Amino acid sequence: MISDINERFETIKRTALYVALDAILINLSLLIAMSLWYGGSIPGGGYITFNDSVWKWYGGMAGFATAVAVGVYFLFGFYSKIWKYADIEELIKIFICQTVIFAALFIFDRCVLKGYGYIDLPKRMLAIAFVINIFFFVFSRSGYRFIKRLIIHFENRFLKKTGTKRVMIIGAGYGGYNTVRSILQYDKGYENRMAVIIVDDDISKNNTTIQGVRVTHNIENVPRLAKEYEIDEIIIAIPSANNIQLRRIMENCAKTDCALKIIPPMSDVPENGSFHRIMQDVKISDLLFRDEVEISIGDVRGYLEGKTVLVTGGGGSIGSELCRQIAKFSPRQLIIFDVYENNAYELFHELKNKYGDKLNIIVIIGTMCDRRLINRIFGIYSPQVVFHAAAHKHVPLMQYVPGEAVKNNVFGTLNVAEAADRFNTERFVLLSTDKAVNPTNVMGATKRITEMIIQRMALKSKTRFMAVRFGNVLGSNGSVVQLFKKQIEEGGPVRVTHKDVTRYFMTIPEASRLVLQAGSMGVSGSIFVLDMGEPVKINDLALNLIRLSGYKPYTDIDIVYTGLRPGDKLFEELATDNEKDTMRTTSHRKIFIAKPAEFDTQNFDKKLERLRASCGKGKNTVEAMKDIVPSFNNTDNGIDTEILY
Repeated sequence: MISDINERFETIKRTALYVALDAILINLSLLIAMSLWYGGSIPGGGYITFNDSVWKWYGGMAGFATAVAVGVYFLFGFYSKIWKYADIEELIKIFICQTVIFAALFIFDRCVLKGYGYIDLPKRMLAIAFVINIFFFVFSRSGYRFIKRLIIHFENRFLKKTGTKRVMIIGAGYGGYNTVRSILQYDKGYENRMAVIIVDDDISKNNTTIQGVRVTHNIENVPRLAKEYEIDEIIIAIPSANNIQLRRIMENCAKTDCALKIIPPMSDVPENGSFHRIMQDVKISDLLFRDEVEISIGDVRGYLEGKTVLVTGGGGSIGSELCRQIAKFSPRQLIIFDVYENNAYELFHELKNKYGDKLNIIVIIGTMCDRRLINRIFGIYSPQVVFHAAAHKHVPLMQYVPGEAVKNNVFGTLNVAEAADRFNTERFVLLSTDKAVNPTNVMGATKRITEMIIQRMALKSKTRFMAVRFGNVLGSNGSVVQLFKKQIEEGGPVRVTHKDVTRYFMTIPEASRLVLQAGSMGVSGSIFVLDMGEPVKINDLALNLIRLSGYKPYTDIDIVYTGLRPGDKLFEELATDNEKDTMRTTSHRKIFIAKPAEFDTQNFDKKLERLRASCGKGKNTVEAMKDIVPSFNNTDNGIDTEILY
């Protein structure tokens, strides 16, 4: 309410100033035009000053000219215009408006002033006043911005030579004040920066200053202000901002070419309040604009506490985060199974350092293709809960070796699933992918087959089998984010396959928590689909990563488009059309359950054996996969899958 009153007051004050300015300028236009003709066609000329008859004419015209000009400006809506956004159409309207004003002045002069015997001034004098007033009007609205931009441009050219960054600060509160102070005092971390403008949503702070730096209103203006003031870096200095406020700020900042920094929440501020020590880069995950995922602690604890839990692929990005989350629920034993020893070793020591003897951890190095080893693990440890995260996941690589993808992803999963059934595991959770939906690549097809294996096992086993399907994970090993970061560190260019490619993204913690939550739900054979939010354009992701790294896209770091890779498609889907029609909500707002697609379960085992026999035979493997997954449309771009066999 107070904000609305302040905004209306600002509008009235601005309008009153423009009215006063226009009244002065219309009269000044007439005076200048009269002066230009003095000594020429004005009777009694030859002197520096006007004679009484001229002043008498001006006195009769001035009041009328003021009233007409202001009235016409109101009629044309010029006092409600935002002149910062004026374009060529506005210039045309200005010309028409001035024509109306001076036509009225001409009629008034001919029909009124002349009738009273006032001096007969030349018609051309009004034409000159017309031109002068157009110039005055345009300059009064836009001229100062032209001069300001010129000054900013030359100032920025000089600062570029010295390596100084022009900084916009968002937030005119305590955080903004400390940020400006740190810049002015050249605090550590703030060197070579100049505070140029502060933006805040509090209209009462509009046109105030903080230590000499102007404060302006409205976060929505950030993209325009960044361009107008040639900003290099934006510092978000609102430590108390909630998720909704930050989302709005980030969305506007992401529309600029500026590097982004942020002052984190007040809870992260050190006791000495030293802001320059805590200024951080904005993480790419911040630009997903989603609230933190919350899970039902009671539901998850209910099936993990005191249980033996096996995580295959436990050293990977998702697997390791699952282990970290599981450790919080006091399992009786946590078994980390992975083929790559380094990651598993690092995770083991991380968890040991954190939990000590409170957490019983076993690390086993091996491949899930080793059926004998898998059976021994289940026989010795009898895991009650299994999270199956192990898989070959890189789409282009699997296109070259479909047999290896099938051996690992399909039959490795089959080994683990059959062992879970044989040794009476309570729950088996498969981590699947959106690439399993209408697959166009070998990796996606193998994951769809693993979903079918889970559905098949659920029909004959006491173990509760389920699959969780989600999209790309930000920051996972080999993810596009890591690839882009490496390319940026090397000076570019950043290579994007296609300008219109979109993907679903989640953060690693988001995906892991929702997988744990899904594990507490549903009947055996369920396929859970996670709410991934809106799909993200990979091109926008590249642009944001460049900005977050402190560079300007296409200026400091270029982007090139390389074309779709083997197996790639422009967009991913989280569910088939049939699944979408039967999708149901669950007790968690971000988890949905899809009715499993029906398939020929009677001949499924036979088809699997034909697929096993085809491994190592290149194109025969792809054909055998298509026999199991009819929707598989392999876009191999001419890859010769026979070359390695």
